[in-house]
Amino acid sequence: MDNELFMKLYGAYQKELYLYLYSLCRNRHQAEDLLHETFLKALLALPDGHTNMRAWLYMVARNLFYNQQKKRSKEILSKEQNVVPEDCEKGDLLENILAEESRRMLYRALQNLDLKKREIIQMQYFGGMSQKEIAAVLHITPENVRVLAYRAKKELKKDLEELKGE
Repeated sequence: MDNELFMKLYGAYQKELYLYLYSLCRNRHQAEDLLHETFLKALLALPDGHTNMRAWLYMVARNLFYNQQKKRSKEILSKEQNVVPEDCEKGDLLENILAEESRRMLYRALQNLDLKKREIIQMQYFGGMSQKEIAAVLHITPENVRVLAYRAKKELKKDLEELKGE
């Protein structure tokens, strides 16, 4: 793979792949390491003329994560806390608090989904991938992706309504 193509791939997909990996491992440093391994594999092994590099990168990232998990005797489940800067004005502070609470509720609702549904939602909405691309990464049919996405959205809606009621 030539350097220019690699830099284009990195520029185009590094942020969304990082978010995807972070959502899987919930650890910033682990996600960064996996991201670098993913692009190293791309640099060393990506076949020339591959038709869907984005799906290939997601598949490599996912496989690296699960291979790493198999090697570990116990999972690392850490979550970083976001800190609101001291120089925020009161209106900004309230907006930040409300936005952060909404993100936490969404995060909790996503964690309640089973793994496959959670991955589909993350790839579809946070990665902007098509159902066909997701199907290729997860080795299922696009129809199965559509059904699982529909069910996941129903579950998310129900969970978010319950969380808002608490």
